[in-house]
Amino acid sequence: MTNVLIITGDKQIFQAIASCFTGQDKVTRCTEKKTALEKLNGNRFDYIFIDLGLLLDSQSGKEYKLALQPFWRIYPTVEIIVMSSPEGIREAVQAVKAGASNYLTYPIMPEEVKYVVESINESQIVLSELNYLRDQFRQSDSENLLKTKSPTMKQVFDRISSVAPTMSTVLLTGETGTGKGVMARAIHSFSKCKNARFISAHCGAIPDTLIESELFGHEKGAFTGATRRKLGKFEIARDGTIFLDEIATISFSAQIKLLQVLQDRIFQRLGGEQAIETNTRVIAATNMDLLDLCDAGQFRRDLYYRLNVFPIEIPALRERTEDIPLLVEYFLERLNRFNAKEIHSVHPEVLNAFAEYPWPGNIREMENLIERAYIIEDSSVLTPASFPAEMFAQKRIEKSLLINPSRSLAEMRRSGLEALEKTYLVELLQNNRGKVKAAAEVAKVTPRQLHNLMKKYDLHKEEFKN
Repeated sequence: MTNVLIITGDKQIFQAIASCFTGQDKVTRCTEKKTALEKLNGNRFDYIFIDLGLLLDSQSGKEYKLALQPFWRIYPTVEIIVMSSPEGIREAVQAVKAGASNYLTYPIMPEEVKYVVESINESQIVLSELNYLRDQFRQSDSENLLKTKSPTMKQVFDRISSVAPTMSTVLLTGETGTGKGVMARAIHSFSKCKNARFISAHCGAIPDTLIESELFGHEKGAFTGATRRKLGKFEIARDGTIFLDEIATISFSAQIKLLQVLQDRIFQRLGGEQAIETNTRVIAATNMDLLDLCDAGQFRRDLYYRLNVFPIEIPALRERTEDIPLLVEYFLERLNRFNAKEIHSVHPEVLNAFAEYPWPGNIREMENLIERAYIIEDSSVLTPASFPAEMFAQKRIEKSLLINPSRSLAEMRRSGLEALEKTYLVELLQNNRGKVKAAAEVAKVTPRQLHNLMKKYDLHKEEFKN
């Protein structure tokens, strides 16, 4: 069944488009954009037909990308077809360039509607085939198809391709922010149960008193406040995949029940006696060493062995620096999609700094830094000025400390002291978020003296406010 939303004030236009769909399809009409967005919030639509005049409003003006974004925020994959008079074709083309799927001109002809819908369907098929090719991890050119240049990540994808078709339990390990959740979804997407549910449980965010209820459910009256039966995530994920993130944080009693699920494929709701069978595939993830926790008596060793059937270690971002430009490109494309800006490149100095930065927060940290820089930047290129100054200060300091035997000892000593002084000022201003008075008090100098030093080293308090 296809769900279609038609936004028009003309009843004849609605009838003309509706006639192109079968009785099994659901076709809904709205007469204004605001009502349509409210309708979209509670219902999923495959196609939206909207009059060009109704698409634009006082907030978006003539910015079609801005006008389309409210629809994408609710459903990023919805296909939007704009409708206009023949005189407005140029504007309709601008809307398509901004992201609309296609356009129609008045009077609406059913044949044209069918053609547009069929062309969109064909494009989706082509895209699906492309995604299928990207899913073939074992192809020799898988690095290009999966947008990775890292040999380490290629090995990770090879291991995923080996285990995905099975129902074996997988343990993903790696630092926080390396993308363990993304890899879990990839395993599910390439598995035999890809059409079933993928349920994620962030164990570290669930209180110990509720973890068993969240995972296995409870019966009415099982504990104070249990006023009705609740299904747990294992029951909801039946025939699919459950992803247990931060598995090291779960309580001992929950560990025992999880061990039962992995061993016998059965569990009971809290307060219940009925044994519930499950064939849910389990993928667990942790940023901790579970063996160390076992030695410390904080994690059951028998559960560890049940989880560690097929371990996959996700490398830190600093171990796959080849992929940094690809990740930057991906984040920029996504930000451009949902914002009115058009930033398509990054200054070379930024990429150089990214390659040398240790990335303690890994990919998640990079995503946040790029998003913040995207908001600040007022040009078409992400420049160093939009990023924290400390990312570039170390490079400038190292450059100033290069040994030059042709210079005198006094000159080298002076440049070394200046480099040290600048390093101190950068850290000082960073710690005080660019507040000159507070920084001066810590340095035990006057604000005027600090201003003079900042001027000497071309440091600006605005760079440190974030």
